[in-house]
Amino acid sequence: MAQVGIVMGSDSDMPVMSKAAQMLDEFGISYEMTIISAHREPDVFFEYAKTAESKGFKVIIAGAGMAAHLPGMCAAIFPMPVIGIPMHTTSLGGKDSLYSIVQMPSGIPVATVAINGGANAGILAAKILATSDPELLQKIKDYSASLKESVQKKDARLQEVGYKNY
Repeated sequence: MAQVGIVMGSDSDMPVMSKAAQMLDEFGISYEMTIISAHREPDVFFEYAKTAESKGFKVIIAGAGMAAHLPGMCAAIFPMPVIGIPMHTTSLGGKDSLYSIVQMPSGIPVATVAINGGANAGILAAKILATSDPELLQKIKDYSASLKESVQKKDARLQEVGYKNY
């Protein structure tokens, strides 16, 4: 049974949404990925959001481009956390999507990551699930330690070769 639902309105969102899936894969978290247009097939969307809890989802990650309705509408129906990923748009650079997600009405919270922040959405979903899973929490701690180690290796190289040869 999938713990996380990943939903996007278009396959053009796949490069960003796949980064969330990659992080969930790295942490060993099961997920279901779906393309649903809240505007073009509202009946399918409502069924998805209404049945997400019974499918075992604990978190939904929803991509939001242009009109940006998926995260907020998921949060209005699904009783557990929703993470919105604002997509970079050609007309307004993703600010439209970002503003739409963070300006949810009172009582309908949506966690939000950076524009095109698919990886961070996956990590945040993992952190939410880790609040009740000590094994997953350790995986997240190990991941954080690997980030620190990566930066330290880069600095060691810089110190060794200098910025001109880096």
